[in-house]
Amino acid sequence: MKMIHDSDMIQHYLVKYQLDNLFAQSQSNSLPLQLRIYKPNELILREGEELDGIYFQVAGKTKVSSSVETGKALLLRFCHPLSVFGDIELIQNVVIQSQVEAVQPTAFLYVNKKTVETELMKDYHFLNELLKHLSYKLQTCTTASRINLLASVEERFASYLLTTHLKNEFGKEMLTPHISEIASLIGTTPRHLNRVIVKLNEMDILRKEKKKLYVLDWERLDELSNGLRYD
Repeated sequence: MKMIHDSDMIQHYLVKYQLDNLFAQSQSNSLPLQLRIYKPNELILREGEELDGIYFQVAGKTKVSSSVETGKALLLRFCHPLSVFGDIELIQNVVIQSQVEAVQPTAFLYVNKKTVETELMKDYHFLNELLKHLSYKLQTCTTASRINLLASVEERFASYLLTTHLKNEFGKEMLTPHISEIASLIGTTPRHLNRVIVKLNEMDILRKEKKKLYVLDWERLDELSNGLRYD
């Protein structure tokens, strides 16, 4: 991790994502904002550790996953600007709940925990912003859990392809070309997912060429999904 002390760059991101209005309500004339840069594969937040502050992702791409004591990890989503990390932990006063890793060079505006607790948590503008991000996470996690628990793998995969094709916000967060990551997102194994892909290929619904998938019949794929979407 590298900290960039460039007030102009910080101001650029504040204006770009309208965070200048959010922080302008602070009682302090100048919040101790930091610009933190992470390289690909570098950890930003480690599951189970104490949170040190709140992170506003303003550039790049991150991968969010959760694990259990057996060592197995579940991929939850890929995040892009503007995403917020640390909101759940701050509100619930718990340790970090998910691991966050940089997929590509990624930048964050960071505010330390003490400043958040003593200044920002008293400001309804800031709390309203946290509420917006929290409600989005709750909605998308609830939808994904419902589909992954109640639908067949064929329905889940069809829903995944249709959701990412529509390019809504959660669809962008689920988009990946890697079969193993798609399998994790829809709650199955790569082996099972590959069997489904072979079946859909034989049905002429999609075609697999090397490592790429091409949907040939979106209408039949929609029928297979039974109207389910990850949104």
